[in-house]
Amino acid sequence: MYLTKEEEQILNGEAGETLRQAIEILVALGDIYGADSLIPIKSAQIAGVSYKTIGDAGLEWISDLEGQVKVPSILNPAGMDLEDWGRLKISPEFAEKQKAIVQAYKKLGIRCECTCTPYTLEGFSVGYGDHLAWSESSAISYANSVIGARTNREGGPSALSAALLGKTANYGFHLEENRTPEVSIRVECPLKESDYGALGYVAGKIIGSQVPIFRLKDAPEKDELKTLGAAMAASGAVALYHVEGVTPEACRLGFEEPEEKIIIERSQLDEVYESRGRACKEPELITIGCPHCSAVELKKAAELLKGKAVSKETWIFTSRELANRYPEYVRSIEESGAKVVCDTCMVVSPATNSYSCVMVNSGKAFAYLPGMCGAESVYGNMETCIEEATGGKRKKAGGSY
Repeated sequence: MYLTKEEEQILNGEAGETLRQAIEILVALGDIYGADSLIPIKSAQIAGVSYKTIGDAGLEWISDLEGQVKVPSILNPAGMDLEDWGRLKISPEFAEKQKAIVQAYKKLGIRCECTCTPYTLEGFSVGYGDHLAWSESSAISYANSVIGARTNREGGPSALSAALLGKTANYGFHLEENRTPEVSIRVECPLKESDYGALGYVAGKIIGSQVPIFRLKDAPEKDELKTLGAAMAASGAVALYHVEGVTPEACRLGFEEPEEKIIIERSQLDEVYESRGRACKEPELITIGCPHCSAVELKKAAELLKGKAVSKETWIFTSRELANRYPEYVRSIEESGAKVVCDTCMVVSPATNSYSCVMVNSGKAFAYLPGMCGAESVYGNMETCIEEATGGKRKKAGGSY
């Protein structure tokens, strides 16, 4: 792999040990995947934030790093709400370690809004063709597919290394020839909202890491594209997909039809919804927002919960920026007894480990919860989740329940 004179000096340690380690990681990846050089990136999104997933070893490594990131950089969800960790019964010991991790990243100049939807934040803009180093699976999918930016599935260390250098290795989805569809997926039935999560869950299991192009009856909204990509990245390893007539590269480039063709039937999606009979019949916890809820999704949750009271523990996850931007939605949701939680999610928080059965409206969470939290997952749309949470129970006059 070609390195400039400055990059060779960094690799030789002339810019300090932190940057030497960073470029060593990127060069090793470049050698493995056949990169010709390092290329500049516009931004980085860094996983490996929750103390639940990285532990003391990760905290020690991050704390030893020095310097400042060269491009706008932001963190993935942490293991708790950083401002109100007690409400999900996080232990003080965990909270102390989690705060130390976030502070270590902050010392490097990284923005500490912890979210899997950085593309919703002000001042963190991403455009078509931008080269990135992002490491959260659903954010990668959204950036590549819905925005038309270019990023590989970075690990936490490689994304952090890219942030510190302002560069990443030029291979994989940074190259146009690797962004061509490999399989065509046709869905004949109409789809709505959580159907896209079920579709992503089914499709990811079938195609693994291939690049699909979808032929759909209806044009999905951005939140529906978000949930489709998130589910495929979790049940498979899909980092890029196209939707005919919808996503930017499918519209601009006009791909040829792939030889491999798949048809996904309504019955396959129904099997995901029917998980309740196969797993747990009585969810103890209801969670919404994986990836983090958009403003549209927060508004819908607020409308569905208006005048109702939850009778089960209910968590709705979003970024802190959106929660602060739409306090009326948060207030309406929390008047029901549900909790709006920021900075974390049900997958990376240890709080979820206390439950054996969790209902979700996310194909990503549906895929991850059994392995990462030891909980059975049940799938439903947002309306079903809210109905399960409230049992149809409404507030009585005067605000009591």
